[in-house]
Amino acid sequence: MEGLNISTSTKGGVTIVKCSGYIDTTTSSLLEKTMGELIQKDIYKIIIDLGEVDYISSAGWGIFISEIKNIRKNKGDLKLVDMKQEVIEIFELLDFTNILEYFKSVDEAIKKFK
Repeated sequence: MEGLNISTSTKGGVTIVKCSGYIDTTTSSLLEKTMGELIQKDIYKIIIDLGEVDYISSAGWGIFISEIKNIRKNKGDLKLVDMKQEVIEIFELLDFTNILEYFKSVDEAIKKFK
């Protein structure tokens, strides 16, 4: 799998950003651009589907952390779903569990928006 592929869809009034590949300094700009476009459109209920992401560097985690304050200020939230074990381990090691919510499935995360 080369680089990063991103697609967006909407379900239950929530925007789902599905990522596949890896998120590092060379690919994080694509994720940052996608997040910026959503926020520009006043979309603040966002789920990041990481089921097909093998690796996230500090650059990738930084995008989620930098956007969360603005998203929550606008009565939205950013939720992560379907992380692979290697990605969860880094997520927990960085202690992001206190900042971002993680769910096993998109449907489970959507319910938390209601």
